Order: sequence, then C-alpha cells, then structure tokens
Amino acid sequence: MPTIGVAIAIPEPWASELQGYRTSVGDLTATQIPTHITLVPPTEVPDADLRTVRAHLTHAASAVSRFDIHLRGTGTFRPVSPVVFVTLAEGISGCEVLADAVRQGPLEVELHYPYHPHVTIAHHLDDEALDRAFAELAEFECRFAVDAFSLYVHDADAGWRATDHFELG
Repeated sequence: MPTIGVAIAIPEPWASELQGYRTSVGDLTATQIPTHITLVPPTEVPDADLRTVRAHLTHAASAVSRFDIHLRGTGTFRPVSPVVFVTLAEGISGCEVLADAVRQGPLEVELHYPYHPHVTIAHHLDDEALDRAFAELAEFECRFAVDAFSLYVHDADAGWRATDHFELG
C-alpha cells in the first residue's frame, strides 16, 4: 500500500537553499524530502483508491484561490517535538483553507497535533544542532505565490517524489 502526502512545494531557489541547509546541519533525511509545507501528512492509501484521491484533489484545488506566502524567521516545536522550522509571516490562513479542503473525503486524516503550516529545516537532531538552525536561519526571508500543490508518493529508495500537481482556482 503506497504512502502518500500532499504539500505545497517551495519554489527555487529557496527549495534548494533550505534543503541544502537542512543537510548541512546533519538532517540527512532532507536528501529524500523535497522542501515543502505539508497539507496532508504521510498517509497509507490503497492503490485502488489513488484514482479517487486524485479526483478529490482536483476538486479541492478548484475550490481554493491562489494566495501568497511570506516565509520569515524561525520557530520550533520544542520541547514537544525536536523540530526547527521557517515560519510563515503571511499565508497561514491560505494554507489552513487549502489543508481543510484536501483533508476531506478519502484524505480525511486525524492529526496528532493542531495544523501549523511551516517549512522544516531541522528534525530529530541534538539540541546543539537545533539551536544552530534556529539561530542561523533567523533572518531567512522569501515570498512566493501559491498557485498549485502536489501529491507525493514515498519510495523506499528514492524518498518522496511528486507524482501529480493540482492548479488552484
């Protein structure tokens, strides 16, 4: 049964910059995870349901308008979870609306924590590495328009790969 995820891809050049940074602080999982904002976390879906999932995502995308994201500064989920991330200064409500639209029907999943859109830059590292990531990217900033999101499928060897893209509005 494939494991899928739904996310907003961070565009270039920032995607490579953030992925490279994540790798440089020792988070080697970054090599298999494209830089993104999660909408639906990793979820197992039977092969037979993927067609229904794609149709659902097409419908959800058509119901949500394009919006802008402004990433600025860092945040953390510590001590609850060993994660440092780049924060959204603008676009939180757009992400929430989109996440609510895609997490319906065949992708209705129970979240372990309240939805908080972010871009992970360090995960499951020691406190020193997490502190370093928090401080070094505190001045990070970029802006971009969100006009689509993607369906990702996990491959045990290649990691997460986008298989479909869904245009908003």
